[in-house]
Amino acid sequence: EVQLQASGGGLVQPGGSLRLSCAASGFPLDYYAIGWFRQAPGKGREGISCISHKYGDICYLDSVKGRFTISADNAKNTVYLQMNSLKPEDTANYYCAAGPGGLALHLYEWWGRGTLVTVSS
Repeated sequence: EVQLQASGGGLVQPGGSLRLSCAASGFPLDYYAIGWFRQAPGKGREGISCISHKYGDICYLDSVKGRFTISADNAKNTVYLQMNSLKPEDTANYYCAAGPGGLALHLYEWWGRGTLVTVSS
């Protein structure tokens, strides 16, 4: 059974950093891409980053490029999202999902529960 568990959210001040983790089970990371998505209050869910070990692809939403870094630890079957220089507009529930890759939500079949990130002073 494919399962994904996102963790690492919390309250951080503007300019601060957080590292989110997505622990995957039921499949090896080189089988599916992992995408990170977020949904801010009152807004739709958007894709922000993806990583595919199988195809060697990494992608980022333009608004997070240079601030967020996605990485994977295949031994732990875990994908990380290092978020630096956080802004209030990064406040959202963050989700990870497994699928073929890219940032389009409809491509991803398996989803984990979200972890809340709040950026506020």
